[in-house]
Amino acid sequence: MHVVEHHDVDELRSLARMESDPKMVLRLHAVALAKSGKTAPQVAAEVGYSRRGVQSWVHWYNQGGVEELRHQGGQGRKPTLSQQEREKLKQRLNGGPLPERDQGVCTLRGRDVQRILREEFGKVRCLSAVYNLLHAIGYNDLVPRPQHKDADPAALEAFKKKRRN
Repeated sequence: MHVVEHHDVDELRSLARMESDPKMVLRLHAVALAKSGKTAPQVAAEVGYSRRGVQSWVHWYNQGGVEELRHQGGQGRKPTLSQQEREKLKQRLNGGPLPERDQGVCTLRGRDVQRILREEFGKVRCLSAVYNLLHAIGYNDLVPRPQHKDADPAALEAFKKKRRN
């Protein structure tokens, strides 16, 4: 693998020792191994990463040195909803079921949130992805049983007292 002469192998290892970001330590170590003459599969096996990832790191290093290596890649999958959409969803969920849209529902379940995402946000997600999203925005699927809007708290207490006797 060709590595451009930005630094020699010892300088790269020294930079890796001084680095605080674990991702950068791994990348610098991989570039140093590539610079020492190892192939991409050998480097990948040694650092425990994919061959393609190692090739990308070397390519970024060749383009712009350590700074390019630091700022490229590793962004991961984009979130399902933007921060603004997440806040809008939280407001919608905190408001509870809407009579005109959520007929016959006294609390929103995962399937209901899935439908809200599809109809109101244009996002189609499987049920497990909906639960992951709810967890990510701070909701828990373990909630107390909902109380019907027409329930009478006084009648409930009277029933409890009567059952204890």
